[in-house]
Amino acid sequence: MKDFITSIKTCFSKASKDASGGCPLSSGSPLALYGLLILLSAVSLFLLRGINSPNLSALLYLTAGTLFILALQGLSSAKTSMKGLDYGMWGMGLAVLTTLSSPIVTSYSWIFAGIVGGGIIGSAIAKKIQMTALPQLVAAFHSLVGLAAVFVAAAALQEPAAFDIGSIGSIAMGSLIEMGLGVAIGALTFTGSLVAFAKLQGLVSGNPLTFKGQHLLNAILGISLVVLIFFFASSESHTLFWALTGIAFLLGFLLILPIGGADMPVVISMLNSYSGWAAAGIGFTLGNSLLIITGALVGASGAILSYIMCKGMNRSIFNIILGGFGGEPAAASAKGAKEQRPFKAGSAEDAGFIMKNAQSVIIVPGYGMAVAQAQHALREMADILKKEGVAVRYAIHPVAGRMPGHMNVLLAEANVPYDDVLELEEINRDFGVTDVAFVIGANDVTNPSAKTDTTSPIYGMPILDVEKAKTVIFVKRSMSPGYAGVDNELFYRDNTLMLFGDAKKVCEEVIKALVE
Repeated sequence: MKDFITSIKTCFSKASKDASGGCPLSSGSPLALYGLLILLSAVSLFLLRGINSPNLSALLYLTAGTLFILALQGLSSAKTSMKGLDYGMWGMGLAVLTTLSSPIVTSYSWIFAGIVGGGIIGSAIAKKIQMTALPQLVAAFHSLVGLAAVFVAAAALQEPAAFDIGSIGSIAMGSLIEMGLGVAIGALTFTGSLVAFAKLQGLVSGNPLTFKGQHLLNAILGISLVVLIFFFASSESHTLFWALTGIAFLLGFLLILPIGGADMPVVISMLNSYSGWAAAGIGFTLGNSLLIITGALVGASGAILSYIMCKGMNRSIFNIILGGFGGEPAAASAKGAKEQRPFKAGSAEDAGFIMKNAQSVIIVPGYGMAVAQAQHALREMADILKKEGVAVRYAIHPVAGRMPGHMNVLLAEANVPYDDVLELEEINRDFGVTDVAFVIGANDVTNPSAKTDTTSPIYGMPILDVEKAKTVIFVKRSMSPGYAGVDNELFYRDNTLMLFGDAKKVCEEVIKALVE
C-alpha cells in the first residue's frame, strides 16, 4: 500500500509532467488518470461506508473545512494560488466522499446521474469558454447556487420528515426561519445573477436602467420579505412561502437592473457573497455542518472583497446595492462624448521608438486586453523592452476588467512575473517619474475626470494616475467611451498618443518595430 501511495504521489508531482519522471500515466491518456481517481474514490467510499461513524464524518468535515480555509489563504496571493487550488480540490473531494458515505444516502443512481450530467456540461463549458467570458460564467454559476437553495427549501417544506425537521404542519419555527431566509437569499441571488449575466454578455444595456419610484418600490419589497418570513415561520403556510419566493425573485431582478456597468465587478463579488449565504442556508436545512462552514466562508469572503473594492473605488456599498447610482450623469457624459475634440494619433513604430528610448515603462492592462487576448503578445513586448534595459512594470486597478482579479489571472496565464505586477496603491505615486505609461484597454480606471468632474458617475473613484507620466500611449479600438459610458479626458491630453486597433495586433506591430 505504501508503494502504491508513493507511486500516486509521483504521478501528481511536477516531475510527472516529464515522460521520464517515472509515472505510468505521464505519457498516456488523461482518461487513465480519471479512471484511477474514480477507483481511489470508490475504494475510499467503500471504506468510509463500512466504518459508518458519525464522529469520523464530523472529523472529516472539519478537515475539509480546514482545507477550504487554507485554500482561501493560498488564493489570496498569486505565488501561492496553485497550492490554494490544490487545497480546495482535496477539500471538496473529501467533502463529497464523506457525504456519499453517509448512511442517510440509500441510493446512488440519481446522485451519479447528476455527477455525470453535470460533469459533461461543465467540461463542455470549460473547453469552450473564453477568458473574457469568465465574469458572466461566474454570474451564471452564482444563479445556480441560488436556485439550488430555493429547491432545497421547497423540498424541505414539502417533505420535512426526509430532512429530519419534523412533519407536515409541525415543523419547528427555527427550521421555518432557516427555510424562509434560505429561499429569500437564494431567489434574490438567482434573478440578480441572471441580470448580471445579461448585462455582462451584452444582452441588455450596461447602463443603469432606472425608473421613477424605484428605491421606494425596492424598500417596500424588502420590508415585505421580512414580514412574510415572520408570518411564514409562525404559520408554516405554503401560500406565504411561495409569495415570499416570488417577491425575492422580483427584488433580485430590480436590485441589479439599475446598477451601471462600472460597478459590475462589485456586483459579481456581492452576488458571490449572496450565493455563499444561500449555501449556508441550505446547510442549516440539510443539517450539514460542512455546507454551513463553506457557505459562511464564501459569504464572508465575498462581503469582505466587496467592501475592499468599494473602498478602492471610494464608493459606498449601499449606493451600489440600492442601484441606479449615477444614471443621469452618465447620460450627460455620453452627450459630451459626441463633441469633436482634437487628439493625437500615432503608429506602432512611434510607440516602439518612444518605449525603446525610455528608461521606465508602466503597462496598464484593462478589459480591451482581455477581449483581444493580448496578454501573451504584451508579455513578449515587455520582455523585449527589458532586454533593451527598460524597467517594465504592470499597474492593476482593483476593478479593472469585469470581475475581481480579472487582469491578474490573464497576466498569470501569460507567465508575467508576479513581482512585476503591482496594485494601485503600490505604484500610483511612480507615474510622475515614469517615462511611458502604456495603457491597453483600461478606460474608466484611468479617466482623470474621476478627480475633477463632480457630475461624472465615476467621480471620487481612485484612478491610476497615468496622466502624470511623461508620455501616455493609449491602445484602443476607437474613441468611444468606456463601460461606464463616460468620455475619457485622457484621450485629449497633450502627452497622450492614441494607437487605434485590436490590442493584440497593435502589440504585435509594436514588437516588430522594436526588433527592427
